[in-house]
Amino acid sequence: MAAYARAVNIEDLRRAARARLPRAIFDFFDGGAEDEVTLRANRAAFERVRLLPRALVDVAEVDAGVELLGAPARFPLAIAPRGAIGAGRPGADVALARAAKAFGVPYTLATPATASIEEVAREAGGALWFQLYVLRDAAFRERLIERAHAAGYTALLVTVDVPVGGKRERDTRNDFVAPFRPTWRNSRDFWRKPAWALDMLRHGVPRMENLAGCVEWSTRITDAAASVGRAQDASFNWDALKRVRDLWPGKLVVQGIARPDDAERVAAIGGDGVVVSNHGGRQLDGAAAALDALPGVARAVGARLAVLVDGGVRRGVDALKARALGAQGVLVGRAALYGVMAGGEPGARRALEILTGELERAMRLAGAPSLAAVTPDLLAPADRLAR
Repeated sequence: MAAYARAVNIEDLRRAARARLPRAIFDFFDGGAEDEVTLRANRAAFERVRLLPRALVDVAEVDAGVELLGAPARFPLAIAPRGAIGAGRPGADVALARAAKAFGVPYTLATPATASIEEVAREAGGALWFQLYVLRDAAFRERLIERAHAAGYTALLVTVDVPVGGKRERDTRNDFVAPFRPTWRNSRDFWRKPAWALDMLRHGVPRMENLAGCVEWSTRITDAAASVGRAQDASFNWDALKRVRDLWPGKLVVQGIARPDDAERVAAIGGDGVVVSNHGGRQLDGAAAALDALPGVARAVGARLAVLVDGGVRRGVDALKARALGAQGVLVGRAALYGVMAGGEPGARRALEILTGELERAMRLAGAPSLAAVTPDLLAPADRLAR
């Protein structure tokens, strides 16, 4: 039996992905910025939250269904955007999208994905959201918006926490930098992973398909990290965001919000939601954990905007905790990524099976037969008062 099929939790899938991938590729997906303080803090924030379960509630049947951005979802989660994932497994973007569709949750395609906007819509379907990086080439980014709308994507997530690329030191230590130059160290590591190497030989090294024609962004996988810094529009501001709002006819979500006042400005320009996020700890090291920032944002705009949170989700109970703290749902990034890296589409399904199974079990144990019953009074008093 494959390692992903034996996985009983997300950490098992992480180990399976690590065993299959070259270190440089695994660290590119797994790592954070600088000392990885914020990366660790994201997980620690979930682990600190304590629940006060209700007793003697009929939980023979539980309903984890929810509305996300005005559309029904079977669970309070969506797949977060992640670029260049074809570097770990060819076809990973489509595989993740298909797994999301099977579980009735949205999938978010990243701007630097290794499958095109049109390919994912054609080959996977389901509830599709598109993540927009704010590229300096305004005409190019506006064409991406047009393509996503034409292909039937229902929400646009504008990522605003990357004015420059974070300092990701694992990549530097692994010689995974741009321009990429093969070295004795990184080449040896690649060929010591035969399953991964065979996939690359058979399918070829994938490219970031949506960025073809963007002169400031290389489509080579090995240039991904450096391209983030080169191509981002560090001057992108609220007026530019208003322009995106005018162009996009669907749901508009701003990802990378940590402050209540910024969330209020998103509401003021006609946004539909925010993702409380620090980019998975990959940008500003020392930024607050996303879950710690969530309650303030939810109190400020929860009645006007959909509030989502990402970063550090590793257990199904994390979605329950996020709901109790004011989120509509969570975005799942690395947890799903480990699954698809370990086992392709079946591995991605295993990741979602683990998370959703844990969530339904946690709802029963907490005395919450539906998500409507996941309210702040499920939090232990110390957590309620502290937040």
